[in-house]
Amino acid sequence: MAGTVTPRTSPHTRSALTALAAASLLSACATVPLPPASQDAPATTQAPLPEAQVVTPRMQAARDTLRSVVTQQDRLYRVAAPLLINNVELCRTQARGLLGFTAKNKWSYPGEYADASAAVLGYGDMLQVSGVLAGSGAARAGLRKGDGLIAADGKALPTGAGAETGAASVFGPLVSSRTQLSMTISRDGSTQVLKVPVTRACAMRIDLGNSDNVNSYADGARISVTRGMINFAQNDETIAYVLAKDIAHNVLGHAAASRNTAAIGAVIDNVTRVQPDQTMLTGTAGIRPLSADMEIAADNLALYMLVRAGYGIDRYKAFWQKLAAQYPASVQNGYVALHPNVGPRLMALDRAIPAVKAKQAAKKPLVP
Repeated sequence: MAGTVTPRTSPHTRSALTALAAASLLSACATVPLPPASQDAPATTQAPLPEAQVVTPRMQAARDTLRSVVTQQDRLYRVAAPLLINNVELCRTQARGLLGFTAKNKWSYPGEYADASAAVLGYGDMLQVSGVLAGSGAARAGLRKGDGLIAADGKALPTGAGAETGAASVFGPLVSSRTQLSMTISRDGSTQVLKVPVTRACAMRIDLGNSDNVNSYADGARISVTRGMINFAQNDETIAYVLAKDIAHNVLGHAAASRNTAAIGAVIDNVTRVQPDQTMLTGTAGIRPLSADMEIAADNLALYMLVRAGYGIDRYKAFWQKLAAQYPASVQNGYVALHPNVGPRLMALDRAIPAVKAKQAAKKPLVP
């Protein structure tokens, strides 16, 4: 499956939704007059028309929130796709075979959001493709968002609650031992079989963080970019800057080297829940700030990843300058509090950016 695009989930639901206050119920009834009975025939009783579902303010708010979350998560997948696929050479031991899609059903969302997913996304018990990584084997095979997943290489895929976790146990062994999978899908009322090539990619899970603090987190295998960071970054290229730097941190093993893996993992588990524990997002949440050497190394690798993925790097330095100016290290739940040493980073970028662009212009291998 796709990135963060792998076919696995944490014990906690990773849907990034916002809890909403309860609202008073509204009801609406419509009466339909019966036609007059014919004088020549006995009167008959007309079957009542089915009542339309009453959509309460709370239900509508859940649907609106779900639409927003799905849009933002789709955007992260789209921006991440070239970074994950075009940088296999740089991902070292973290590159592996992926199918290149994610899948969900209504049970992927808790409580009232399960009903919202049915109404907004058409989800039911069957797993449906929720995202396809551009350039992946799934995309090349023609897999589409909304396709129902029936079987993989003849093995029936689970349905209902826990289907995501169950599907991971089916896909995992298949992807590791094959170069192509036969996928049986449901589309527009018919069944089709697609041959999906396995794609080599940087195998990292990328999720939306359900928080307004301007931050992102990388625990070695996962990346979570908060809603606040996406809003700050604004455009796809600058979102790619954040993702590339976190991918680089993961590739370089910085979470483990700084003994941050458990602390960052706990924050990612929390921030991707429906109702994050806000007390875990105050201060630095037990995460140790990274050293200047780690930051400079991640920047350098991120620059190569960006140009290999087709992104520009002219505004890379200016983006981090702007972030540090608006959200300095004194903002303890912000990015710079965990990634200080802005001065050394910027000085190093003055050397690194021209060096990368010179290699690019000379058509030399884009490797550090």
